[in-house]
Amino acid sequence: MKRFALADTPFDTATLRAQLLDERVGGYASFEGWVRNHNDGRDVRGLRYEAYAALAAVEGERVLAEAMAQFTILDARCVHRIGDLAIGELAVWVGVSAAHRDAAFAACRYIIDEVKARVPIWKHERYDDGDAGWLHPGTSG
Repeated sequence: MKRFALADTPFDTATLRAQLLDERVGGYASFEGWVRNHNDGRDVRGLRYEAYAALAAVEGERVLAEAMAQFTILDARCVHRIGDLAIGELAVWVGVSAAHRDAAFAACRYIIDEVKARVPIWKHERYDDGDAGWLHPGTSG
């Protein structure tokens, strides 16, 4: 079963969350990252995410497998958008279910931090002043 996905269109977090629930779940934690209108003191007007899709899928799955092994969780998922996104759009979602909240919170944080640091997804920000710039994995986000 795939736990990590890239999406080139908006996705429904309620549907994703529902996939994580079963009778054993006592806690659920999620993270949603949205496109904001600023970064490093600059006004942002939009951005584009690009990925090395094949490698991103492999590394994303590796991150989720690590979380499953390291934390006492029942299930986890992560979806990251690619393509052009406007201010306020959902860019990344992580969901984790567990018997207890502590494990869900810890695994959720681990997943988003590792995805941002390791998965080959690049952000091309467009600024209000007409300039643009690339941000790579592990940078602001």
